[in-house]
Amino acid sequence: MDKWQRRTVFYSLLLIGVMLIYAVLYHHGMRIYEGENLTFLHSLQVVVETFTTTGFGSDAPWDSPEMNALVIVMDLTGVALIFMALPVLAFPLLGEVLSTTVPKSVDNGVDDHVVICSYTPRAEALIAELGSWDVDYVIVEPDRDRATELYEDDYRVIHEDPESVAGLEQAGLTAARALVADVSDQVDASIVLTAQEVAEDVPIISVVEEPDRRAYHRLAGADEVLSPRPILGESLASKVTTSVTADLGEAVEIGDDFEIAELPIHRGSRLVGRTLANSGIREQAGVNVIGAWFRGEFETPPSPDATLTNGTVLLVTGREDQLEQLKKLTLSEVRRFDRGNTVVIGYGQVGRTITSAFDEAGLPYTVVDQTEVEGVDVVGDAIEPDTLQEAGIDSARSAILALPDDTTAEFATLVIRDVSPQTEIIARAEETESVQKMYRAGADYVLSLATVSGRMIASTILEDEDVLSLDQQVEVVRTHAPKLVGQTLGEALVRSKTGCTVVGVERDGTVITDVGPDLRVESDDELVIAGTDDGIRRFNEQMT
Repeated sequence: MDKWQRRTVFYSLLLIGVMLIYAVLYHHGMRIYEGENLTFLHSLQVVVETFTTTGFGSDAPWDSPEMNALVIVMDLTGVALIFMALPVLAFPLLGEVLSTTVPKSVDNGVDDHVVICSYTPRAEALIAELGSWDVDYVIVEPDRDRATELYEDDYRVIHEDPESVAGLEQAGLTAARALVADVSDQVDASIVLTAQEVAEDVPIISVVEEPDRRAYHRLAGADEVLSPRPILGESLASKVTTSVTADLGEAVEIGDDFEIAELPIHRGSRLVGRTLANSGIREQAGVNVIGAWFRGEFETPPSPDATLTNGTVLLVTGREDQLEQLKKLTLSEVRRFDRGNTVVIGYGQVGRTITSAFDEAGLPYTVVDQTEVEGVDVVGDAIEPDTLQEAGIDSARSAILALPDDTTAEFATLVIRDVSPQTEIIARAEETESVQKMYRAGADYVLSLATVSGRMIASTILEDEDVLSLDQQVEVVRTHAPKLVGQTLGEALVRSKTGCTVVGVERDGTVITDVGPDLRVESDDELVIAGTDDGIRRFNEQMT
């Protein structure tokens, strides 16, 4: 019984009780003070007429002051009960009628869908990936208000408890393609156990915050246990560890001696301030620049007149030696051999992964966190200039923001940029939509946990998509494109329609890297595509 139903029952019992009491008083009052013997039913009728303000019939007027006083009290009580009914019953009932009703189960016939338990910012990237492949999903959300918001925003959601058997049954788990649990480590384990009870044969993907808890999720029955935070931490750390040497770092191998890589231009690089056409990149390194990030905005192909700045991230293809030559050009001329201090702000799972990578590389660092634990050098608030100055931000080569709260990270970016304009800022974002704000705040490189998590889960669930780059700003996938069969790449207009670039074609076990507009796509070809997450989704929608 819900709250409104309980109110209705209580009010009805109160109304009946008050009316019966007044009927008894009226019945005896008429006999004692007016000398009239009425039936109890007649007395009850008078009370009803009084409460409903329809009149008093033949009994009016009354001669005794006692009966007149009783009638006055009945009048006031009736009016009070009417006005009490408005906020207690009428208004809630009207609100219930006009409010959005979230479904409690999926529609009949829905199958081969992905059950997502429950909605988090990290689920957004996964939902977008599923949508591009025309894969249905349903979100199981236990919070009524949150479920209502999602439903009004056109998400496929049901209001159920993902930890209950009934909730997963209502989500159609027995006919689902997979289940994704991404709430918290303990809740996810509970969801996995429940899913095993409902449908043992459905693949279960669990996302853990702490990598050392993977074993418990596998014991619970999870088929895949993913931990995106260490990957995010390693990627952010690599932006520092590879910035002091010409080592290429994390490039994506497309074929024999042919790779694709993201290379950020560091502060003090000889490329800063030059246009792409006058940079000499092609002449000195021999690579192909197929795209570039300018302050968080991706351009493909980038304009030859585009000015390269610190923080510009080039997306390039070429041989390993060519990419390494370009890497030398992107490094700071002043600080190429400077292994200066890095300030790591935030000492959670991502922060600890970053410091572990620095320990392996032998790089100095200072850790800032609000909690005094082993490994933290400066205890304080990262948005306070005094805390940052105590950590040595004035002389730091770079700062990595590994904070779980995007609002705090954005403000910390503003403070660092004001206190130490020359420091390179590398930031972790929780949500994808926060990436642009961090770039505007002054960050040089930003990667979101939602992006890494969404790609990891999608790569596990989607059989036709092989994600090659989990921790890059640009997504690189290997996929079939049946709608392009028989067309040349020039005829297909892949780049103009989707914003993606075909960087390779795998045919008969061989990867073709000399991809030109005259290359005709054959039925068994697998295309290697590079582009933003949105661009890859457009490619899947239009070309696959």
